[in-house]
Amino acid sequence: MSLIDNSNLGSGFRGYFRIDAALDDELYDEVLRIRHDVYCVDLGFERVREDARESDDYDTHSIHCLLRTATSPHRGVGCARVVLTDPEDRAAPLPFERTCAGVLDRSIIDPARLPRERIAEVSRLAVCRAYRRRKGEEHSYVNNVEEDALDACERPRFPYIPVSLYMGAIAIAAHHGIDTLFVLTEPRLANHFARLGVRVTQIGGPVQHRGTRVPSMIDVQEVIRNMRLVMRPLWREVVSEIERSYKETVTAR
Repeated sequence: MSLIDNSNLGSGFRGYFRIDAALDDELYDEVLRIRHDVYCVDLGFERVREDARESDDYDTHSIHCLLRTATSPHRGVGCARVVLTDPEDRAAPLPFERTCAGVLDRSIIDPARLPRERIAEVSRLAVCRAYRRRKGEEHSYVNNVEEDALDACERPRFPYIPVSLYMGAIAIAAHHGIDTLFVLTEPRLANHFARLGVRVTQIGGPVQHRGTRVPSMIDVQEVIRNMRLVMRPLWREVVSEIERSYKETVTAR
């Protein structure tokens, strides 16, 4: 099977995947099951739960995106979440603010001084093992942001699975009026995004958190304005599907 044509990433994505804001109980439950498979079973980052769902206190004020196969049955591919500040206590720290309290360079940006309702964090990004398992990647929760061949056993490895998940998170952030997204990620992933035209600004030193991680920030509107042309068809597709999720939720109510 041939590679997805990078000049038409939007239609390539649409042919194999769908992405939703997980706004109903069924989709949210699938997100938690994917997280459990990746973070608890595969990698041992979190304890195994009896109900096979991984969640924490931040989920109560998070919006989740879910990537699945396009055709029925829609099998889970990956997920990510956008952690908003707690509406009951805006000053309460986001996850990275706790983990990176000792390494943040507040001369670059001080999250505590920003309008707290306009910042958020992308976290819990996870890709199911069938879509990330390549030699050397058994202990990573995402696959490399590079071109991958489509698998002949109907498990396509889209060239930019993590990118589409981050785009889903950015689309959700834009929908909620978020200006600045923070992320704690592997250094190599930040470098990959830089090559794709996304400016990721490191805002502190590395920490040991499930491996070496660096705190970084993304300006939501800058990403949208400056995205490389080759990525725009994929971005339009992701935005369209995320907005569809919100419209369907409103209609269902």
